[in-house]
Amino acid sequence: MSAEPRTGPAAPRTPVPETTARLRPLRAEAPVEPPTSENLGAGRPFVSFAEPELFLPASSEPYGGDTVRSVGRRGRVAAAAACFVLGLGLIGGAVTGSWLTGDGADEPGSRGAFAAAGDLWHSVPVDRLFPPTVQGDGAGPGGADRTWTRVAVAPDSDCKDAFDPLLRKALAPVGCLRLLRATYTDATRSHVTTVGLLFTKADAVAMTSLKSRFKTEGLDRRTDLMPRPYAAKDTAAADFGDAQRGSWTVSVLTDAPVVVYAVSGFADGRTVSAPQPAADAIRSGATTTPAQAGLGHEAQGLADRVERGFRKTIVSATEKPS
Repeated sequence: MSAEPRTGPAAPRTPVPETTARLRPLRAEAPVEPPTSENLGAGRPFVSFAEPELFLPASSEPYGGDTVRSVGRRGRVAAAAACFVLGLGLIGGAVTGSWLTGDGADEPGSRGAFAAAGDLWHSVPVDRLFPPTVQGDGAGPGGADRTWTRVAVAPDSDCKDAFDPLLRKALAPVGCLRLLRATYTDATRSHVTTVGLLFTKADAVAMTSLKSRFKTEGLDRRTDLMPRPYAAKDTAAADFGDAQRGSWTVSVLTDAPVVVYAVSGFADGRTVSAPQPAADAIRSGATTTPAQAGLGHEAQGLADRVERGFRKTIVSATEKPS
């Protein structure tokens, strides 16, 4: 975007809020073509309201001349009426389907909102995606409240070194457009948690397929598919490496091209020999080290609240002015 020519002294710069790097916006989706016999595919002709062509018997012997003309007229009227009713039914069905699937241009879950969500990584301030402080009312063990404070924000990046090889392979079908990460500590500064937003290159169908695969194959519970933490020097997370990972969660969204994840561990650099997925660590009666230390609640609670905030951001970005 070219700058306008200056005609006077340069105006003082206004401070710009912290944002993720701004790259060239993604190219908008091509407009949807109107239905034709070619794009609907063989066996699915496009239904219009034109008067249908009638095929009468080649011989009029069974009826007689006048009868044939009468039947032809009545047939044309009846067929036209039936086509009209069928057309109304198709339109009504299409409208109902739009209501059920949320295909409104700016409704949450619509194609427009899905595309808009994919652009938010470079157009929304960091503080909206990863707030400096996150309140977790009832997010701790036994329903205890939690407060997380952000200690580091990673530069937006690709996914080359952000995931273990097998997790990177599992996520490959949806691609990696950009990865945003931030690391938080709890109020006692004894736990650290990295939360990430992976913006993919996929459409809704691919995201739904990936979510189904994670669920059916249990990919979100495998210790060889844990996300990696983001450790920053001179912070409480300075010693938060791969060996310190204690609990994690991965959530594949289907109404946005985004994967939300979180991984937690001890701030003192303690290693965890048996990490446990957050879904298991937060269960009542769990006795593993991650469960007893509350690491599952840290990962799940923070991921949930970042995801909720992201969904609110999508709604705000797609709202039409009143």
